[in-house]
Amino acid sequence: MKLIGLIGGMSWESTADYYRIINKLVSERLGGLHSARLLVHSVDFAPVEELQAAGDWARCAEMLGEIGRRLAAAGADLLLICTNTMHIVADKVQAAAGVPLIHIADATGKAVKAAGLARVGLLGTRFTMEQEFYRERLAASSGAQVITPPEADREVVHRIIYDELCRGEVRDESRRACAEIVERLAEQGAECVVLGCTELPMIVRPEDTPLPLFDTTRIHCEAAVAAALGPAP
Repeated sequence: MKLIGLIGGMSWESTADYYRIINKLVSERLGGLHSARLLVHSVDFAPVEELQAAGDWARCAEMLGEIGRRLAAAGADLLLICTNTMHIVADKVQAAAGVPLIHIADATGKAVKAAGLARVGLLGTRFTMEQEFYRERLAASSGAQVITPPEADREVVHRIIYDELCRGEVRDESRRACAEIVERLAEQGAECVVLGCTELPMIVRPEDTPLPLFDTTRIHCEAAVAAALGPAP
């Protein structure tokens, strides 16, 4: 079993899900008392969020690159960045670490492609929904058209992620707001929705939406376990 390095803490709420899901998947694959071989470096998210807000992606790349180097030096065979947004610096982190990095948009795109869907709705932080680093990679790996909400809806989702979900808060009114945004994505022609923020599964559930959901947290974990153990028989 390969040793998986997790760059987490962005936020710790979803990093805890990564730890739980990866261990559960390994246990299901191997049985008995087996669990995953993991290294976790969890950052203090507040300084990272300040760099995001300032658009200082170069400093973000330096910070996460150094973490990647440390995980690789500690023996990690592969890396995961446990957040969609910070894949804006994924290539630089992989270059700094010198070990394979499983890109969350690539893994999700493959899942969308396997489902045969042509138009994908994307929810996430403002950075993920608006910048090319994620939308173009998802489109390339899925072969699908990527549809994002209008600006007002993007602002609502971004606020809910940072002001509520990253603080562990799940509010009923925000759940309803997200469900309404998904409905409007369906009206725009989306055939499914990619939950392009690792906190969004906390608030957007299958029972709340008419569209199939692609949980990027779980998909990323599944890709990591397949890389660590080899493809499932």
